[in-house]
Amino acid sequence: MIAYTTLGTNDFPRATAFYDKLLGALGAKRVMEMDRLILWGNAPDAPMVSVCKPFDGNAATAGNGTMVALAAPNRAEVDRMHTLALELGAKDEGKPGPRGPFYIGYFRDLDGNKLNVFSAAS
Repeated sequence: MIAYTTLGTNDFPRATAFYDKLLGALGAKRVMEMDRLILWGNAPDAPMVSVCKPFDGNAATAGNGTMVALAAPNRAEVDRMHTLALELGAKDEGKPGPRGPFYIGYFRDLDGNKLNVFSAAS
């Protein structure tokens, strides 16, 4: 149902370096590049993530209540990805742990966008 999600940034080179490493750790590669937008994915028919400088030229702001969830195959991968995000400069928003039927770790990227890494597997 979801094709891709877009996160705004005020520092395009810094954000793209962060997501190259973070999403690359999930096997994603850049699938589209423009002067103000980069899109990462594992396949053109699978959900993707993009980062862009806002089209209107105004400052990018993190949406209150907006969050992007990145799927991981298991709990160990959730732990690894959460740790990697923090090593890349993200801020912890909730250490990995069980939440309902899922295992989830939360963080904010370098621009304050909230993301999580989650797994439905034990």
